[in-house]
Amino acid sequence: MTLPSARSLLAIALLTAWGGQLAQAQESDHDHAHQHEHEHEHEHEHEHEHEHEHGHDHGEEAIYNGYFDDDQVEDRSLSDWAGDWQSVYPYLQEGALDEVMAHKAAHGDMTQAEYKAYYQKGYRTDVERIVIQGNDVTFYQGDTSHSGEYRYDGYRILTYEAGNRGVRYIFEREGGDEQAPGYIQFSDHAIYPTDAGHFHLYMGDDRAALLEEVGNWPTYYPASLSKEQIAEEMMAH
Repeated sequence: MTLPSARSLLAIALLTAWGGQLAQAQESDHDHAHQHEHEHEHEHEHEHEHEHEHGHDHGEEAIYNGYFDDDQVEDRSLSDWAGDWQSVYPYLQEGALDEVMAHKAAHGDMTQAEYKAYYQKGYRTDVERIVIQGNDVTFYQGDTSHSGEYRYDGYRILTYEAGNRGVRYIFEREGGDEQAPGYIQFSDHAIYPTDAGHFHLYMGDDRAALLEEVGNWPTYYPASLSKEQIAEEMMAH
């Protein structure tokens, strides 16, 4: 039997070592490619989540501004407005919302004085406080108060001159003091069940006439908020 020469043995050893390095390199490339693919999928998922969240935020903003489809609107219960609420009208009168009017003038098409006059009409009310518990609503006017028990009477979608729309949630008084409004209609920029952060309230005894009212919309924020906090909330929108 002929034994391999020293040169042959060296060649075999070099080929074996090179083959092992090649296998390691291929395995490393496969691991790197797998890791890159995983990172790409994770990045894609993150982008998808971001796009979904951005789309949701954009949808909520559109609804807040009055742009939505009819089939998005849902019934709501009085519990969405439960709590102790204060009118912002006194704050406007005393000048506590002047910063808000200046902010609107900086981003709108009227002067600060014009905005204030507009909101003087819009916010005007003698109902300084409203407390909503269950189906009972109590209206405070100076030293007097009147309470009514209200039941849900549906909603109405209104289209405004600007082209955007709003939803009035209507409740009819079925018990309590006769001095309490026969109807109350809530508008808070929401179109399905959610806890209100503030609301505009139309109050009176003529359901149809209230639906026609778009110039006076008494506005209420939680009684727990200071006038400074209310101003910040208003400027955030």
